[in-house]
Amino acid sequence: MNALFNGVDKNIFRLISNCTIAKNAWDILTTTHEGTSKVKMSKLQLITTKFENLKMGDDESILDFHMNIIELENTSGALGERMSEEKLVRKILRSLSKRFNMKVIVIEEARDIKNMKVEELIGSLQTYEMETCDHIEERRKGIALQSNTYINQTKDNLETDEEVLEALALIGRQFNNILKKINRRRGLMSETFHLKSIMDLHEKRELIIE
Repeated sequence: MNALFNGVDKNIFRLISNCTIAKNAWDILTTTHEGTSKVKMSKLQLITTKFENLKMGDDESILDFHMNIIELENTSGALGERMSEEKLVRKILRSLSKRFNMKVIVIEEARDIKNMKVEELIGSLQTYEMETCDHIEERRKGIALQSNTYINQTKDNLETDEEVLEALALIGRQFNNILKKINRRRGLMSETFHLKSIMDLHEKRELIIE
């Protein structure tokens, strides 16, 4: 019994400390180990499923995705099943978001995946990620500049249109004033012609009477 007591940790010792027969203690240890093994296998299966289903999100960074990979790798290692570098590298390459498709093709064609280290791959992907982000940012700035230019031009055009409308309105008012003056002059000429006609008629009558 002393040999069993000395060969287990404190938690297991609590399970067999009241045993007086070695066989009873051994049976308890066997049952506990089998139960622990089943729990361990269940956890490993769960970790394996999570690892296989893990995909990089469209808005997720390489760093965040790498941290998720490391977490599953450490959990698996703690349960007694370590993941090889090649397995991790291949998992990362096939689980990246679509924006890394071109980079993945280049890596697979130019590099030896079997001998590639995870840290080396992550460094290369982070460099590509930064370059891509810079390019996207430049494009956004260019689009924003074009939009601002268009808006300013539109404002200028609106101001020009308003000035044209004001000028047309002024011309319209001036034209109306001219028409009024012409009409007044026509009225005066009509009245003068009418008065002259009356005077001529009066003169004719006087000649007839004489």
